[in-house]
Amino acid sequence: MKAPIRFLAVLLLVLGCASKPTPPADPPRGAAVVAAPDRSDADRALDAGRHPAQMLDFFGIRPGMRVAELGAGGGYTTELLARAVGPTGRVYGQNTKFVLERFAEKPWSERLAKPVNANVVRADREFDDPLPPDAKDLDAVLIVLIYHDTVWLGADRARMNAAVFAALKRGGIYGVIDHSARTGAGTDDVKTLHRIEERTVVAEVEKAGFRLDASADFLRNAGDPRDWNDSPTAAGERRGTSDRFVLKFRKP
Repeated sequence: MKAPIRFLAVLLLVLGCASKPTPPADPPRGAAVVAAPDRSDADRALDAGRHPAQMLDFFGIRPGMRVAELGAGGGYTTELLARAVGPTGRVYGQNTKFVLERFAEKPWSERLAKPVNANVVRADREFDDPLPPDAKDLDAVLIVLIYHDTVWLGADRARMNAAVFAALKRGGIYGVIDHSARTGAGTDDVKTLHRIEERTVVAEVEKAGFRLDASADFLRNAGDPRDWNDSPTAAGERRGTSDRFVLKFRKP
């Protein structure tokens, strides 16, 4: 009689474990980050064309993460990252000397002085070597609407992507968002229209060892003829309406 009783006990234990519900996934937090009442009016004006809540959720930015942004500019995305990772996280915001001197020094410095950005580490570095030595085991690195600029600025993109790969932990995310160029354009439009062909970016990033994990369409615009410049100084009323690809690469 002991063997059947023992078998029944094991069976009940297995069934009990199997019946436990799967813990729910972390709920999306992007909307709460974007809705923070202390965000500036200037930042909020960009939201409609950037869809920041969807961006944060797609790349899985969560409290406590260590992340970075390449080509931070004036810091619109960097501040969103800082809010999303919270005081227990860290954000590295990189800008080149050229960008700082020509466009970003004043708005970038003013943004970093805000208390909400206390967890941001300023990284004044070139794209070829974009992150400081302590930026290791990162959860995510984003480059938003800037990858095309690294081409006409003459950056060594192979070195840049290799540096991102080295800085990320295993399973870490490399997120690339940019203006989409016409099929076959490659890098031809990077300076004139500030666009780059999606498959060109995929090929370059995968060559560094990354795997394309997913893409998103929340910034797609099928009606965009992709023959105009969506840079802040040229787009005018059309700013934020270009067809843009959103790519999530993962370090194996």
